[in-house]
Amino acid sequence: MTVARHGEMDRSKWWNTKGLLSRVGELALSRGFPKSHVFARSRAAFAVASSRSEEVFNPPDSYTLWRLPVEIEDQLEDAWADWLGKPDEWMQLLREIEAEGGNELVTALTNLGLLSEQSAKRGRGLRRADDLQSVPIRLDGETSIEAIELLAVAHSCSEPGKLAVPFVRQEEFPQ
Repeated sequence: MTVARHGEMDRSKWWNTKGLLSRVGELALSRGFPKSHVFARSRAAFAVASSRSEEVFNPPDSYTLWRLPVEIEDQLEDAWADWLGKPDEWMQLLREIEAEGGNELVTALTNLGLLSEQSAKRGRGLRRADDLQSVPIRLDGETSIEAIELLAVAHSCSEPGKLAVPFVRQEEFPQ
């Protein structure tokens, strides 16, 4: 959610949602979805981020933050049912994400406890490819959690209004 919020039009301008994960989005959707608006907003923001990322750079046989291995996607899908029962925890996370709004993505992810020090350090060393539309990530022994952290933090290689899509080749992604 941190990357999705960071990429909105009122922040880094990577995808066409504006404040969907902010208080504005809460006010707009909470009336129609009083208990589940945080999840409706998140799913919508993820769908837009995924679509925009695929428009910018859609590498074959690769994973992005918005397109992970099927096993991980299935685990996330299964977890939604549990998360739906804890909307207050997720609202609190969105408030914490909003409070990090003035910070760079690496700092926000670190402050929120979503990024290990090792991944933060590695993320600061990543660079966009020559096409300026992608950020290739080479893995060497990382866990799947570390790989996902790198996919998230690598979005910091993008510039405002110029999304560079981080990706990992399927054969390199941890099993």
